[in-house]
Amino acid sequence: MSEHQIAVHLPDGAVRHVAAGTTPLQIAESISPRLAAVCVVARIEPVQTTESATESAATTNAAAAAASSDAAMYAASSATAPRLVDLATPLTEDMRLTLVTERDPEALAVVRHSAAHVMATAVLELFPETKLGHGPATDSGFFYDFYREKPFTPDDLAAIEQKMAEVIARNEPFVRETRPRAEALAEFDREGEFMKTHFVTRFTQPGDEVSFYRNGHFVDFCRGPHVPSTARVKAVKVTTLAGAYWLGDEKNPQLQRIYGTAFFSQKDLDAHFARLEEAAKRDHRVLGKQLDLFSIQEVAGSGLIFWHPKGGVIRKVMEDWMREECLRRGYSLVYTPHVMRRELWKISGHEGFYAGNMYTPMELDDAEYRLKPMNCPGHILIYKNSPKSYRDLPVRLAELGNVYRYERSGTMHGLLRVRGFTQDDAHIFCTPAQIEDEVVACIEFAESVLTTFGFAEFQVELSTWDENDRAHYAGSDENWTLAVSGLRRALDRKGIVYKTIPGEAAFYGPKIDVKLVDVLGRLWQLSTVQFDFNLPARFELEYIGEDGARHQPVMVHRALFGSVERFFGVLIEHYAGAFPLWLAPVQVGLVPIAERHHDYARQIQTALESAGLRVELDARNEKMNAKIRDFANQKTPYVLVMGDKEAESQSVSVRTRGKGDQGSIPLTDFLTRATTLTQTRSVEL
Repeated sequence: MSEHQIAVHLPDGAVRHVAAGTTPLQIAESISPRLAAVCVVARIEPVQTTESATESAATTNAAAAAASSDAAMYAASSATAPRLVDLATPLTEDMRLTLVTERDPEALAVVRHSAAHVMATAVLELFPETKLGHGPATDSGFFYDFYREKPFTPDDLAAIEQKMAEVIARNEPFVRETRPRAEALAEFDREGEFMKTHFVTRFTQPGDEVSFYRNGHFVDFCRGPHVPSTARVKAVKVTTLAGAYWLGDEKNPQLQRIYGTAFFSQKDLDAHFARLEEAAKRDHRVLGKQLDLFSIQEVAGSGLIFWHPKGGVIRKVMEDWMREECLRRGYSLVYTPHVMRRELWKISGHEGFYAGNMYTPMELDDAEYRLKPMNCPGHILIYKNSPKSYRDLPVRLAELGNVYRYERSGTMHGLLRVRGFTQDDAHIFCTPAQIEDEVVACIEFAESVLTTFGFAEFQVELSTWDENDRAHYAGSDENWTLAVSGLRRALDRKGIVYKTIPGEAAFYGPKIDVKLVDVLGRLWQLSTVQFDFNLPARFELEYIGEDGARHQPVMVHRALFGSVERFFGVLIEHYAGAFPLWLAPVQVGLVPIAERHHDYARQIQTALESAGLRVELDARNEKMNAKIRDFANQKTPYVLVMGDKEAESQSVSVRTRGKGDQGSIPLTDFLTRATTLTQTRSVEL
C-alpha cells in the first residue's frame, strides 16, 4: 500500500504535501529550525474536499489510526472549527495549519496552563498527600486548587517555586495519553481524588476515551494543549495563596488555591510585576479612603457602599450625564420598587434560574417578597400596564435602579464586587424588524460612554449558550439561533471585531459584553447588551401589529456603566484618583497667602461658582505651602494662589496638577479655560 499523503495549507498560501501522521513540529522544522524553536502549539482547521474525504474514508494508514483519539478528544466541538493542538499531534487529513509562536496572544495562555501543571508536579513531589483540583490559565497567570488538611505556609510557597525550577530544568516532555472513562474513574476513586472524579464525570460521557497529560511521573486529567516540554516554561513566579470552596459552595471542603504567573521571558515577568506595583498605587480601596470618596461599614454589612460627599459629587455627575444621554437618545426614565412579590420572580424565571444569587424571601402581611436582583421585571410591568401598537415601538425604559445580589463572603472586593449596587439599566421593547437597529444603537451608546469617560480602547465578546447544557437556559433552540444571529449581524454591521464565548450567555438570551482597557492594559467587564425572547413570552407581552393582529415584542437589556459602583471603582484606578476636571469633586482649590487676601479669594470663589465650577477655599491660618500640599494630596486639578499682586491686577497664580506653577493669568482667562474643559469633558488640563 502506498503511503497516504495529505495537503497542509499554510497561512502564506503555500501547500505542503506530507505523509499522514506528520506533526506540526516536523513541518515547522522543515521550514526553519529557528521557527520550530519558538513554536508553542499549532492551530489547525480541516480542509474537506471531495478527493480528501474519499481518501480519508478509504485509508487504513497506521498513522491515521494512531491519531484517531485526537479527533475523539475534540468531538465536543465542531469538527471543522479551528482548534489549538500540541506540536506533537499527528495530522491525518487535509489541514489548514498555523504555527503559533511566542508572539501569538494565544500562546501565553498555553504556557501558563503548562506552568500550572509544573506547579502541581512540584506540589505533589513535596506534599504527596495533596489532592488535585483544577489548574487553568487566567488573564494574569494561572492557579491550581489543592485539597490538603494542613495549610500551606509562605515557606511552602518558596519551596514550591524552587521545586518548579527543578521540574523545568528536567525538560520533561508533555505527553498526551488516553484511557477508557471507566478505567480513569475507577483509578481516581481508588486514590481518593474526588475532584478529578467530578471533572471526568461532568466533562466526559460513558464510553469516551479520557484525555490525560503526563510530564515525568505527574499525570493529570486535561484536554490540553501544552507546550512541548517543561523547559518551555521559562519565566515563572508563585505569587499568592487563597482559600476557595470546592465548587464555590461553602458547605463543601475548603481548598487552597495557589496563584502564579508565567511569561516567555524574564523581561516580561519583571514588567508584569512593575505593572502590579503601579496597580497597587491605584487601588481604589486605598484611594477611596485617602480621597474620602466612599467607605464600607462592617457594622452595616459587607458589600454595601456608603458614598461620602466627594464621592457623591462624582456619582451625581456620572448619573446626570447618563440620564441626559438617555433622554437625548429616546429613552423614558422610570423608577421601580426595591422589593417585589416572590410570585413575580417565579414568572420571570429568576426564582428557578437565579435564586442562588438572590436574597432569601421575606414574609410580609400578604405574601412573600424578594429584594430585586434586576430591574427587568419592573420595566416589563410598566410596558404591560397599557396597550401597545406597532406605532408605539420601540419603547425604551431606563432606570438607575438599586439592585441587591447575594455575593458569597470572600468574593467581595471594594466597589468592584458588592451586594447592593445601582445599575444603569434599560430595556427596549421592539418588533423583530427593529431589533438589529436597536442593538446597533446600544453598541454606539456604549462606545460613547467609554470615550466620554476617557477610555480609548475596548474589546468585545459575544456570549452564546451551551447547546449541551439546556437545563441552564430558557427558550427554544430556534429562538436561541435567531437571537445569536441577530447580535452577530449587529456587530458585523458596526465592523466590530469580537470573540465568541460559548456557554456564557444569560439564562434568557445571548449577550454582547464590552470590556474596556484601562491605562495599565487591564480588561474590565462593564457594558453589556443582551437579547431576550424569553421574558416577553413569560409575561405574555403584546403589541398590535400593522395587520391588526396581536404580536409578541422582543426585548433588549442593556447596562453601560454596568453598575455605578463598579464603573466608579474602575475610574478611580484608571485615573489613580486624579480625575479629569469635569469629574473632580473639587475642581479648583483657593489659597489666599494671608488673611488680608481672604476677601479677594471669596470674590474669586463667587465668580467660579457662578460659572458652575466646584470650588473649595482654604481660609485656615496655615502656611501657603501647607495649603497647596493638602490640595495636591487631594489631587485637585487646579490650585489658585492669590496675594497682593493678584488682588491688584484681578489675576490668579495657577498651579496645575501634574504641571506645577503656571504663573499668573487674568481671572477671566482662567474662567474661560476651566469652563471650556468642563463643558467639553476633556481629560486634559
